[in-house]
Amino acid sequence: MALISLSSFSPSPATASVPSSSCPLLLRRIFAAPFRIRAASSSASASTPRVVVTRERGKNGKLVNALAKHGVTCLELPLIQHTKGPDLDRLPTVLSADTAFNWIVITSPEAGSVFLEAWKSAGTPNVKLAVVGSGTASIFEQVMRSSKQSLNVAFMPSKATGKILALELPKDSNTKCTVLYPASAKASHEIEESLANRGFEVTRLNTYTTAPVHDVDRMVLEQALSAPVVAVASPSAVRAWVNLIPKSKEWSNSVACIGETTASAAKKLGLTNVYYPTSPGLEGWVDKILEALSTNVH
Repeated sequence: MALISLSSFSPSPATASVPSSSCPLLLRRIFAAPFRIRAASSSASASTPRVVVTRERGKNGKLVNALAKHGVTCLELPLIQHTKGPDLDRLPTVLSADTAFNWIVITSPEAGSVFLEAWKSAGTPNVKLAVVGSGTASIFEQVMRSSKQSLNVAFMPSKATGKILALELPKDSNTKCTVLYPASAKASHEIEESLANRGFEVTRLNTYTTAPVHDVDRMVLEQALSAPVVAVASPSAVRAWVNLIPKSKEWSNSVACIGETTASAAKKLGLTNVYYPTSPGLEGWVDKILEALSTNVH
């Protein structure tokens, strides 16, 4: 199976420099410089891509490898990039405080990656995590295997959505229960509002945000537009894709979403051929991509 990889090069001159902060090393670890996308490499030109994979640069490997087992050729077109959120600098300090939170709620792999670096900067304090699903939990696997065991993934909801996590998160009814919720600045307030309605005391920190990738090469975009299926993993990616579609083009190919939240965003933006698994995760996502491809063939 061929992955048509898109090369990146030096950041745009218009990119603003990151302001100095109490944890500059943390920022360098987490957030890569913005990049432009240019033409696909000629080494894969013999294969016509059938699926466009759109996660941030360097994070499409698992999906590409899973699709490779089914002989599916992919075009890598990162649609979004993650950048520093307004509360990132506060996170290590909050984690270092004497008063620990009863729960730390993590609802995406990116939120998990950002949290993990801040947790290390804070000196690896004892924390108890509630994660939205197995994909997010996998971010912490290596740390969980360590001997110190100061990080504990202690809860996962029956269905991998933020809404169900907020409904099912265990709470001791006789004592105050505190929650730290490090999240994307663009995430809705549904989770903290639902937890607050159940009596939790929630502290939300907007530790990262997303921005669309700019300057997509016209030839690369034409390849992506002709592919039968575009695979997206967040509402931000869906919005970025819709904004790339030329107004003069009636695009009606399929969108395969990682879960219900992303699929809802796709439908609200007017996309019609939307596929998504009942339970978010790589296996279900791959199944829906294959279903979309099969429908396109027939």
